[in-house]
Amino acid sequence: MDRRLLSGVEVNGSGQWCSHASGTTDLESYDSDVGSRVRSVALDHGWGKWYSLEEIEVITNGFSDENVIDSGYSWVVYSGMLLDNRRVAVKDLVIESENHEEFMVEIETIGHATHKNLVKLIGYSIEGDHRMLVYDYTDNGNLHQWLHAYAGSVSPLTWSIRMKIIMGTAKGLAYLHEDIEPNAIHRDLKSSNILLDQQWNPKIFDFGFLKLIGDEGSQATTHVADTPGYLAPEYASTGILTDKSDVYSFGVLIMEIISGRTPLDYGQPQSEVCLVDWVKSMVSDRKLDFVVDPKLPEMPDSIELKRVLLIALCCVDPDAKSRPKMGDVIHMLEPRDPLFIAHCCKNSLFF
Repeated sequence: MDRRLLSGVEVNGSGQWCSHASGTTDLESYDSDVGSRVRSVALDHGWGKWYSLEEIEVITNGFSDENVIDSGYSWVVYSGMLLDNRRVAVKDLVIESENHEEFMVEIETIGHATHKNLVKLIGYSIEGDHRMLVYDYTDNGNLHQWLHAYAGSVSPLTWSIRMKIIMGTAKGLAYLHEDIEPNAIHRDLKSSNILLDQQWNPKIFDFGFLKLIGDEGSQATTHVADTPGYLAPEYASTGILTDKSDVYSFGVLIMEIISGRTPLDYGQPQSEVCLVDWVKSMVSDRKLDFVVDPKLPEMPDSIELKRVLLIALCCVDPDAKSRPKMGDVIHMLEPRDPLFIAHCCKNSLFF
C-alpha cells in the first residue's frame, strides 16, 4: 500500500479519500495539542514511549510495502524492528477529527491493559494526521498461518495446544470485557489477530479496533469493522456493537480451531461454505468427528470435543442476549460437568 494514502488525507462520510489543504490549520494545532496531552498522560501514568514520526519511519523501513502485515478500511499494520532488535508491529490509523478525544481515551485504556493473553502496547505517536500504535510482536506467527498455511500433512497444533489457544484467548477477551475500566470491545477478533509465542501461548492483537463500552453497554458505529465470517448478525444489520459481538466472533474462532476450516470457504460445496452453518448441521446429525481437522495428530476425547462444540454453539447463538459472557465461557471451558454447560446454554439440546 502506498504510504502516501495515509499522509494528508481523511475519509469523508461516503468512505472516499479526500486530501487536506496545505499550510497550518486549526486541526493541525488541535492535533499538536492532542499529542502533547497524550504524552503528558503517558508520562504521568508511567506507560509507553512516545515515538516521533521520523522514528516510526526508521522502525518500519520507511513504511515499506514489504513490511505491511495487514491493511483495512482506514488502517495499515507494518512489521518493524527497534534498535535493540525487538520486533514490533506498528498500526497506522486515519482518525477523523471528531474522534480525537475518543482516541485519547482508547490510548490510555490500551496502555493500562496488562494481561498475558494480550499483545502489549509499548508506544504510540500522534503527529498531524498520523495516529500510530506500536505493539510488541511475537516471533511464532499467528493462528491463521498455522491453521491454514502450514504445508505439512500433520499439524503441529495438537488438541492440547488448540485448547490452550482457545482458553488463553477467552481469558484475554474476558479481561477486555470485564476487568479493565472502562470495559472494552475488540470488535475484530479473528485467527490472524491471535499471535502465538514459542510456547503456543495466544496473545490477542490489533486493538486499533478497540471500542470502549459506555453506560449503555453498547456502541454504534458508522463503519462495520469486523471481518466477514466472524461478524455477529445483529452487528452487521444494525451497526450496534456490544461485548456479545465479540462473543460471536469467539464462537466462530473455536469452530475454526477445531475444524481447520476458514469461516467462509467458497472452495467447499454450497452447504459447507459457511463454517457456522456447517458445524451446526454436523452437530445436529451427531457427526462430531467430521468436524475435526484432518491434520490433527490425534482424535480428541469425545466428551471434550462435545463440550467444546457446545460452547461454540452457545457463543454463536443468533440471539445476542442468549450468548454467554466471556467470564462464563471460561468456566464452561474448565469443568467437565455437563450439567453446568446445560444450565448455561440452551444449545445443549443438540446433545
